[in-house]
Amino acid sequence: MARLAVDIGGTFTDVALELDDGTLETSKVPTTPKAPEQGVMNGVRLALEQAGLEPGAVTSVIHGTTLATNALIERKGAVTGLICTEGFRDTLRLAYENRYDQYDVFLQKPDPIVPRHLTLPVGERMDVKGKVLAPIDESAVPAIARQLRDEGVEAVAIGLLHAYANPDHEQRVRDLLLAEYPDVYVTLSSEVCPEVREYERLTTATCNAYVQPLMARYLQALDGELKTAGIAGPMLLMTSGGGVCALETAMRFPIRLVESGPSGGAIMAATVAAERGEGKVVSYDMGGTTAKICLIDDATPQTARTFEIARAARFMKGSGLPVRIPVIEMIEIGAGGGSVARLDTLKRITVGPDSAGSEPGPACYGRGGTDAAVTDADLTLGRLDAEAFAEGRMTLDRQASADAIVTHVAEPLGLTADEGALGISEVVDENMANAARVHAVERGKDLRQRTMIAFGGAGPLHACRMADKLQIPRVVIPKDPGVGSAVGFLRAPIAYEVIRSRYMTTAAFRPDAVNQVFEALRDEANAIVRQGAPEGELTERRSCFMRYLGQGHEIEVMVSAGMLDDAEAARLGEAYNTEYARMFRRAVPGMDIEILGWKLVVAAGQAAPQAVAADESPHYATLASHRALIDPAAGVPAEAPAYDRATMKPGAAFHGPCVIAEGQTTTVVTGAYDGRIDGFGHIVLQRREEHVS
Repeated sequence: MARLAVDIGGTFTDVALELDDGTLETSKVPTTPKAPEQGVMNGVRLALEQAGLEPGAVTSVIHGTTLATNALIERKGAVTGLICTEGFRDTLRLAYENRYDQYDVFLQKPDPIVPRHLTLPVGERMDVKGKVLAPIDESAVPAIARQLRDEGVEAVAIGLLHAYANPDHEQRVRDLLLAEYPDVYVTLSSEVCPEVREYERLTTATCNAYVQPLMARYLQALDGELKTAGIAGPMLLMTSGGGVCALETAMRFPIRLVESGPSGGAIMAATVAAERGEGKVVSYDMGGTTAKICLIDDATPQTARTFEIARAARFMKGSGLPVRIPVIEMIEIGAGGGSVARLDTLKRITVGPDSAGSEPGPACYGRGGTDAAVTDADLTLGRLDAEAFAEGRMTLDRQASADAIVTHVAEPLGLTADEGALGISEVVDENMANAARVHAVERGKDLRQRTMIAFGGAGPLHACRMADKLQIPRVVIPKDPGVGSAVGFLRAPIAYEVIRSRYMTTAAFRPDAVNQVFEALRDEANAIVRQGAPEGELTERRSCFMRYLGQGHEIEVMVSAGMLDDAEAARLGEAYNTEYARMFRRAVPGMDIEILGWKLVVAAGQAAPQAVAADESPHYATLASHRALIDPAAGVPAEAPAYDRATMKPGAAFHGPCVIAEGQTTTVVTGAYDGRIDGFGHIVLQRREEHVS
């Protein structure tokens, strides 16, 4: 029997098949953008064939995809309407009423998902505590439904004022809408985001509605393909928060899938950190289209409650569409193997954020692409073996890479192809290093005290140079790095997170009301988790979001288990002051503390295979061949040792510069690092003392 994990990226689709004994069989095939399920089935068939298994042996399929994210970024979702409270038709356009960059006179804010002519108001009013101030004008809803149908609307978000406190009006409007227009997809803001902050609640609801028809059709099609192929086990979906949910939940709340692939990579890196006892880690996941960087402390990735989609400015907070969902916090930039290199108007080399993808792909793919991409630079620099790319199933065209680099980068600058390739590589590495610096500084973290865990199809190629630039002393390349996110799916628990706003202060704490909130959250979360895990014990983690009275942002504080009493108010206040002092150096004595929302995470227990370290008897790695490699420090070709990772046993040692090849990626070790294979089979690279600054 086996479990299957599938991750669809912008360039490649990764598959990991885990057998009963914990061993993995993996495959990596090009993504098929016009019909993503075809690429999935190609990878699944290949993995099953390599393992010698029949499809009926698969007990479950765990899937992550960038389809929802891409639809939002490229604005290729459904025609969507919004029904709002009368008088609040322009909430999406007003947004925060500020500018994310006050000095940019050409600043462009992202357009709302729903245009104004499809934002239709209905008479009703609820107060902040959920009390009805004005009943629904029910006679207006059928006319609204007919107008939306005539406009070709496929999906509707219903976002009424203060619906988080009382969803009755939203539910009634939904019923009236479906009675007139039964084929439309409907999203309620009180279900997808039952929290305060009107703008974020509406953007989350409209984004969910926008991708729901697309994701529902795709997931149903893929589920049908898997069943037709003989895979009867249930399909589960990876969520942005690092848990796994059932197909029905994913189709209902597809907005929770927007960062599903990257979150799997963070889970995999956290698993490796736990195996090795690494307390402070930065994960670095570079694929074909993007690079993702995540901070992990004590084997737990950092999380957030808000995520911005489609930022107009890459590093500018506030320049995208905020969605309020549980998400593993990371920074993601357009820097991958397919990222296109060109010269700007000042004849500077720029790389990305656009990507050649898999169709046509970089020039070296031989599929009609003519742009110079990062993979073309890696091939020219000797980092890739043209005959062994993608486990030998794809032969790369070295001359096409050189021609593209010369045409688009090197010749206008008076450089050789090798120099142009090195320039492309250095620029993309600096882009990623700068993103990592920004992400760490914003969170008060020092990357020089962390271990980098690098994976993804292109991550091991660039990890050492990234670590050089960031002064990171140790780099770990885990087993099966080319399909790291898919491996992470197999380590993720079946879990669901729910949050609900219920305002109170510690001075006027009401334990009975809080117990009722958690009871309602438990019922909702348990029902969803049980879809994917019908049996077994469930665990709970409870917290709340607190701030000093009048502040604008909250801090998450853990809530005690069991039934709460009056003593919980003092405990929460003390815990908040401690956490506030940790973050800002001092607490504010005598201030009352507000509690804005309550959070519950329910998870099903999952026994992951426990890795056991093998004996690490020191010995030198067996040389496989030599390769002409251009080390960034030297800038000229030199004969470098090349090793085959499949033959390297725990304890095998080697020195940089060198390359370590495996089926789905290659690790490039610069001259600043020495390495060994640890007892878990991971490559561990340590910077030499003379290179420590």
